[in-house]
Parts: sequence; structure tokens; C-alpha cells
Amino acid sequence: MQQIIISGAVAFLVAIFLTPILIRFFTKRQMGQEIREEGLQSHLRKRGTPTMGGIAIIAAITIGYLVTNIYSYFAGYAAFTASGLLVLGLMLGLGATGFADDFIKLYKGRNLGLNKTAKLISQLAIALVFGLLVLQFPDENGLTPASTHLSFIRDIDTIDIAFGGGVLGTIVFLLFIYIVVSAWSNAVNITDGLDGLAAGATAFVMGAYTLIAFWQFRNSCDTAVEAGCYTVRDPLDIAVLAAGGLGATLGFLWWNAAPAKIFMGDTGSLALGGLVAGISVVSRTELLMVIIGALFVIEVASVAIQIGVFKTRGKRVFRMAPIHHHFESVGWAETTVVVRFWLIAIMAVIAGMAIFYGDWLTLAEV
Repeated sequence: MQQIIISGAVAFLVAIFLTPILIRFFTKRQMGQEIREEGLQSHLRKRGTPTMGGIAIIAAITIGYLVTNIYSYFAGYAAFTASGLLVLGLMLGLGATGFADDFIKLYKGRNLGLNKTAKLISQLAIALVFGLLVLQFPDENGLTPASTHLSFIRDIDTIDIAFGGGVLGTIVFLLFIYIVVSAWSNAVNITDGLDGLAAGATAFVMGAYTLIAFWQFRNSCDTAVEAGCYTVRDPLDIAVLAAGGLGATLGFLWWNAAPAKIFMGDTGSLALGGLVAGISVVSRTELLMVIIGALFVIEVASVAIQIGVFKTRGKRVFRMAPIHHHFESVGWAETTVVVRFWLIAIMAVIAGMAIFYGDWLTLAEV
């Protein structure tokens, strides 16, 4: 528990104090967000608002993780586990992609950064490296950070994504990892369209996974093989990362809440998407994350529906996509949309945690 508190507290303090430094730095150099002319007219007032605030989020999570693990090392606890380092690497890799995208936007003074091909190749390369490494580094019990089984609350033994191994199995597993990483990174990126929306929603998800991973640690099969125990390689380190994500997003939200003084940009949204994806894989809860992160799913689904229906029938389901812009266009105030979407995110988190705890309770009573 000490490690979790340290990670969250350090990440929060780094984010809340580093973000205003970034605001002054980018404002002084007139490096601000460009707004699409064809977008909502109410958003034109945001032109020039500093972006790339995701630097503070990434720095906060990284520093929180490093400080906590250094403390753990000198206190005689396990430190710098494979699961934690791999998820941190995934977050940093996608954050670097987002940084390149944001930098191009600022350097060229336009709303478009990396082209779709470059972003796709970058996400693919990062996902493949993560997928190849996440099945390595077995512990003394032969447990690797991830498994080839599809997971809901724990591994579903009857569904082996890699079909037992082999070249074809490896390809299928890597494809699955790419879908998970790409889907979550793009989902958080799409959600980041209103002041505080993505930061707040991610904070709720990270809070949930701090509790989930800690519960997995307290009921690990490594400690005692009993009904309901979890076969997760490094649950405490996962909880440390999730707590860092919680602290960092809350610290950043202090400055990102409406009216936002800074945006996280693709630097932050892609990094947070990577954090969400990585935690879902190493905690063996890929399908549960769909419930807990339902707001992100709704956001990306609204874009897919809008594009699909428009291309096939020439009609628009929503006035604008993602769906948060639809509600703005029908007259909802931006803060109203954000708060109500936060409520959706909270309800999704509660539902996911209830399912998670209900599963343990059912097995523990058997």
C-alpha cells in the first residue's frame, strides 16, 4: 500500500507543478493549438491555447514509478518488474509518437501533424515490440507478464489467441495486441476533444485499476493457491503504475479543466491510451477494460458509426462526431457535456468493479 500512495502522490505533485511551467514556456513562445475552421465555432476561442501538456503527464507517471521502485528496492521489496517496465515502455513509445504529431502541428502552424500512414506504422511497430516482449521474462513460477489466452476478469482457458503457439499463433497474438493497443490509444485520443474530458475519464479508469491490481496482489496465487486467486505476474507494480496514472491525470486536470489553460495533445492522449492498453493486457483483463473504459468505447464507436453510415448511405447519424461534439452542436454547454460524460465514466467504472468483485466473491464462496 505504501508504494501505491507514494506513486500517486509523487505523480500528482509533479503534474500539478510541472504543468504551469509548460503553460508559461509554450505561451511565451506562442506555441498554441490550431483549431479547424470547419469545427464548432465555439472552439475557435481556444486557438492559441498551449498544447503538449501530455509531457507533464508522462513525466509525472514516469517519475512516480521510478521514485516508488527506488524506494521499494532500498526497502527490500520487489522493484522494477517486467510487467511494469513493459507497460511504461509502451506508454513512452506512444507518447513519443504523439509528441512527434504535436511538434509538427506547432512547427508548421496547422491542425494536422503526422499523416495517417506514419502514425499507423509507428503504432504498429510499438505494439509489435510490446507483443513480442510481453510473453517473455517468466518468473520463478513460469508466469509471464501476459498470456496467449483471452482474458475477462482472469484468463479464459478455453480461448487461446495463439492457438497453442507456432508461427501462425504468434502472428495472431501480435495482431490481437496491435488491435488492443491501437484501439485504446485512438479511443483516448478521440475522447480528448473537450476541456478535462479525457483527463477526468482516464483518472476514473486508473483509480479503478489501482484497486483491481492491488486486490489481485492481495489475493495472488503466488501467496496462496485458493479459490478466486489471480495468476498475474506483477500485480503490485501494475497498481503502482495505475496509481501514478491517477495522480498524474488529477494533477494535470487542475489546469486542464474548463476553461483549459493547456491541452494534453496527442502526446498525452496516445500515452494514456497506451497505459490503458498495457494495464489491460498485463492484468489479464482485456475484456473487463471494455466495460470499465466504456466511455472511450462509446466515443470511438460514434466515429466508426458516423463514417460507416455516411460512406454506405450518405447520411450522418450524429450532427458531429465524436459524440461529445454532437451534444455540443445541439446546444449543451461544454461543461455540461463533460460532467455528464464523467458520470457515464463513473457508472462504467462502478459496473466493472462490481463485476470484478462479484467474480471473486462467487469463487471464494465455493
